[in-house]
Amino acid sequence: MQRLDGGSAIPPLLAGGVVALGNFDGFHLGHQAVVGRAVARAKAEGRPALVATFDPHPVRHFRPDTPPFRLTTLDQRERLFAAAGADAMVVFRFDAALAALTAEAFVTERLVGCLAVAGVVTGEDFTFGRAKGGDVRVLAEAGAAHGFSAETVGPVALEGEAVSSSRIRDLLRSGDMRGAARLLTRPFAIEGVVQHGDKLGRTIGYPTANIDMGKYLRPAYGIYAVRGRLEDGTVLPGAANLGVRPTFNPPKELLEPYFFDFSGDLYGRCVEVELIEYIRPEAKFDGVDALVAQMDHDCVSAREILSAAG
Repeated sequence: MQRLDGGSAIPPLLAGGVVALGNFDGFHLGHQAVVGRAVARAKAEGRPALVATFDPHPVRHFRPDTPPFRLTTLDQRERLFAAAGADAMVVFRFDAALAALTAEAFVTERLVGCLAVAGVVTGEDFTFGRAKGGDVRVLAEAGAAHGFSAETVGPVALEGEAVSSSRIRDLLRSGDMRGAARLLTRPFAIEGVVQHGDKLGRTIGYPTANIDMGKYLRPAYGIYAVRGRLEDGTVLPGAANLGVRPTFNPPKELLEPYFFDFSGDLYGRCVEVELIEYIRPEAKFDGVDALVAQMDHDCVSAREILSAAG
């Protein structure tokens, strides 16, 4: 799968494609419906299927001090789009220049000029262009004028409520990992490079892989049953602390998975950690012995959860 710059001319082999257009950060059921429709149309018409996303998220550009809210990185999105059948991912870099483009300029310069689209598929609430000057009606009118089709896909509902990234974020903040996974169709996962830490875990028999949370949304602080996935496909069951480690000073926000029965070196390696189930909140212990006793119990709980999850 190719990753393309949305500000450059598309390779000739991918011109004339059907493009799913949106942010698609979580790539949840609603996003999957939009991308699925674009892929189906592309296959039916014998055209390339592309997914266009924005990075950083427009909210990050306009309100840079907003607390972290990201659900996926570009690398994660690329894998998800590929699994959904897309031939390429197009990344529109959301900067001052892109924010200044009118809706008409975005269509003529980016969709027609750079991507040479034959069709565009969006959600019903999609907006674009300076001051959100374009919506699906404007896009359909522009398509008629420039020779491409524009189609919308309605929201997807689950349990009587529309699936949305906001709903998923609320579930994650409350520790409802299974609820979020139902909307995402997969566990929420944090991916990062394992970094060197203070190695306190080694001294108490629980060596952990320290991963910086970066710009990810912060789920509920606490202990989780997790699965780690390495770049080579290896799956590592474990338990993780996500939070600031209140027993130790100074506080430091990290995701710290401990992988059962694993003794290899993970430093410098990229690990994707799936948060399967929330076990308990973070707690401060009077001493290391009390902490270790609780960690023993947490690991038993995590093993049981992961065994039941299959």
